[in-house]
Amino acid sequence: MTKQVARNTTRDLGAQPDNKWAILLAVSIGTFLVPLDITVVALALPDIESSLRTSFADLQWIINGYNLSFTAFLLAAGTLADRFGRRRLFLVGLALFTLTSLTCGLATTPLTLTLARSIQGLGGALLLISSLAILSQTFREGPERANAFGVWGLVMGVGASLGPMIGGLLVDLLSWRWIFLLNVPIGVGLVAFTLSKVDESRDPGAARVDWLGLTTFTSALFSLCFALIQGNELGWTSAAILGLLAAAAVLLFAFALIERRQSQPMFDLSLLGNPAFVGTSLLAASNGASFWAMIVYLPLFFQNVLGYSPLQAGLMLLPLTVPLLVCPPLGGRLAQVLPARLLLSGGMLMVGLGFVWMYGVNAGSPWTAFLPGFLLAGIGAGLINAEIANVAIAVLPPQRSGMGSGITSTFRHGAHALGIALLGSLLTQRVATSLEQSTLPGLVTERSTQLASQIAAGDLIGVVRTLPPELQNAFAAAAQNSFIDGFNLIVLLAAATALLGALATFVLVKDQRSQSQLQRQERPSASKS
Repeated sequence: MTKQVARNTTRDLGAQPDNKWAILLAVSIGTFLVPLDITVVALALPDIESSLRTSFADLQWIINGYNLSFTAFLLAAGTLADRFGRRRLFLVGLALFTLTSLTCGLATTPLTLTLARSIQGLGGALLLISSLAILSQTFREGPERANAFGVWGLVMGVGASLGPMIGGLLVDLLSWRWIFLLNVPIGVGLVAFTLSKVDESRDPGAARVDWLGLTTFTSALFSLCFALIQGNELGWTSAAILGLLAAAAVLLFAFALIERRQSQPMFDLSLLGNPAFVGTSLLAASNGASFWAMIVYLPLFFQNVLGYSPLQAGLMLLPLTVPLLVCPPLGGRLAQVLPARLLLSGGMLMVGLGFVWMYGVNAGSPWTAFLPGFLLAGIGAGLINAEIANVAIAVLPPQRSGMGSGITSTFRHGAHALGIALLGSLLTQRVATSLEQSTLPGLVTERSTQLASQIAAGDLIGVVRTLPPELQNAFAAAAQNSFIDGFNLIVLLAAATALLGALATFVLVKDQRSQSQLQRQERPSASKS
């Protein structure tokens, strides 16, 4: 008994278990699955549409079900891990992720797939946040912890950057179901490994979970996203859509009131009085709504217009995604010499200009027409991905760093979900409008929205086959042109979003120093003392 108490006390003071690198391996593999399942699905959308006969709105929900639940629980997951046990929450998240991956892989209806993806997003949030808590508990502060977090971040980068290629490979060689089923044996093995290698830890003084704030925030985000996705189908001025938009506004207002009155809020609204923190959070939001949202729609262009297979489309995205893996170290070095406002706004400016470069593509454009824009946007995003979190922490008091990091992540992932919804809605609307203006004989206006939904989902060939033979060639050309019109519209909107984010950051962040600059300046003064 005395030895056990001594061991727990020693761990609380920072002594480390002998198997700490096995713990790093466990949490890194677990969190590798989180970004992978955000990006891997994009390449499978046309196959999911043809297999389950989904609408374009269904496909958006399949993606955003994951994103919404993931975003909603980011702020609460840390408190849950501290209160109920970090290993326990990691295992709960892993179990949810594994079981829902199996359900996704076996799904026979769009509703089943969407619900399973929503629970999978909850599992992903628990995995991500509890893994950070486990690493902080396991590794001493200083170079050892920095190295551990470096490995963890590298694995996350691999999952995000190679997700589209892995998805394309699985869809081409097996089927879309294997982008989910592949998680099952990994999850089962990792549960056993975690139970044998990772010790439990918790904070007895952890705050209580803010369930009321969590409920209002989640409901507001869901209502807004639902309105954006279903607006074309139900009508933007319909009572249902206007009611959802009003409900989102009321729920957000209620969330603000609840957080203001909490003694330990999960979202400290006073942080929004810090202009530099607001600027950094807006940058994170613009990054999610532009760069990450477009990763969903770029494969559709390659498959719908250029006729590429899922694997080919995934390979074509590598110039955009690989810089996410290789550029963060360069971003860290630049952060030591450049003001934060220049690095962050400059990186986001590169993302915006990259999308501007992609604007104007057509059916005759080779994939190489995207290459300069891909490289420019990918390098820009890679330079600032890690530095967004570093600057968000640096501009706040140390005791607020954890909450600041969580809020910035919530801005990024929440904007990602809303960006997917808004860009998809505009894509479908422009495709429908272009079809109506084509004045094809036999194409009634009432059917244009339904046809546009199928075309946007990547089922151009399936739509053509439903038409009389005499209309097929003319409709195929008109449908492809309408998709190109819609695609160029959302590329332009993504560019505008990125450029506005760059401007907001440049104006608000001022001359704040990044975390790496602060550490660099503290070393000489520490040595002198």
